[in-house]
Amino acid sequence: MAHMIHGKKKILTRIRRIKGQADALEKALEHDVECIAILQQIAAIRGAANGLMAEVLEGHIREHLGAEDITPEQRQVEIEQVVGILKSYLK
Repeated sequence: MAHMIHGKKKILTRIRRIKGQADALEKALEHDVECIAILQQIAAIRGAANGLMAEVLEGHIREHLGAEDITPEQRQVEIEQVVGILKSYLK
């Protein structure tokens, strides 16, 4: 998990931003804000979540799948795990 430690502050900042966006969406819904503003906020949250996923996924691939000191069997397990997560994420 070395890649997570190095980027931990940046990742937590992104997560907090997403949390703030979700809170703003909740408040907008409570206050009957126009539909277009609601849709824009949902799109912003989705974009932020996609960016977070891409960043964490890239770190994982580089650190774990790109590592030279793992066996082919370990690499295959890692690949299957990532593929499973991607399939779930893309549903």
